[in-house]
Amino acid sequence: MTKEKVKVLIIGSGPAGYTAAIYAARAGLDPVLYTGGQPGGQLTITGDVENFPGYPKGIDGPQMMMDLQAQAERFDTKVRHGLVTKVDFSVYPLKAVVDDTTELEAEAVIIATGATARYLGLPSEQKFVNKGVSACAVCDGFFYRGMDVAVVGAGDAAAEEATYLSKLCPKVYLLVRRDEMRASRIMQERVKNNPKIEILWNSETEEILGTDDVAGMRVYNNKTGERKDISIKGFFVAIGHKPNTDIFGGQLDLDETGYILVKPGSTRTNIEGVFAVGDAADHVYRQAVTAAGTGCMGALDAERFLAARELEPVHS
Repeated sequence: MTKEKVKVLIIGSGPAGYTAAIYAARAGLDPVLYTGGQPGGQLTITGDVENFPGYPKGIDGPQMMMDLQAQAERFDTKVRHGLVTKVDFSVYPLKAVVDDTTELEAEAVIIATGATARYLGLPSEQKFVNKGVSACAVCDGFFYRGMDVAVVGAGDAAAEEATYLSKLCPKVYLLVRRDEMRASRIMQERVKNNPKIEILWNSETEEILGTDDVAGMRVYNNKTGERKDISIKGFFVAIGHKPNTDIFGGQLDLDETGYILVKPGSTRTNIEGVFAVGDAADHVYRQAVTAAGTGCMGALDAERFLAARELEPVHS
């Protein structure tokens, strides 16, 4: 196995990873970034991005990621394609294995592995991703203003998405699989009292309908057996996200759903020299701009950590 020593290792790309790389590189930390299994992260499967500052006309998600990569490389970040498959944070320097072929020793590690939206798994759902199907109402709801839409889910996230969309859309269908919701009481009341939101209880989506873009959905009532087609233009899936943090289990402190826990007001984890940024540690905001912000924080935290180590007295 090939061995290599690096100063700062960034695991994962996307707004958080590339922003961390830009700041780390400008600080002279010689960062090495591995893009992961989905180079550029979730934004590479996103169409127009209109809510990131600095793009008054919006920008295509993949193009934005290419721009961020080019900016990171401009300051000599080494961007490499590869997947970190194993880490060992019980020793220092910190260790990571890439593609089971290369072992890295790093003085600091910034984790930017992100999170993946959960989908229903319907073939028609994947067909219409970015063509009416979305996992983020805050990101994409604006494109469906004045149109009827649907939200799938029963928790707080689904209730929040439905409420948000009701400010833009004349009709929001909320599909709940059972005869009750998991959302907090206050969120349930908010949804139930919203005249623009219609809750379809005991309802599941059998198929998303349309030719080039979403035009409707076929809904199955699992209590009555009834099926009906409903006309919509947007279909929002709000059944949760899965943080891409499996390889850190048993080494980093994670919450019950797998998000990395960081010290309040920082990106520091329970392991000295390991920092977590972006959606791998954020289950609340999950926006490109907040991910970029924590990427900046991670690089600054890493820089301060390394500077403090250099000042530590050497014991003979």
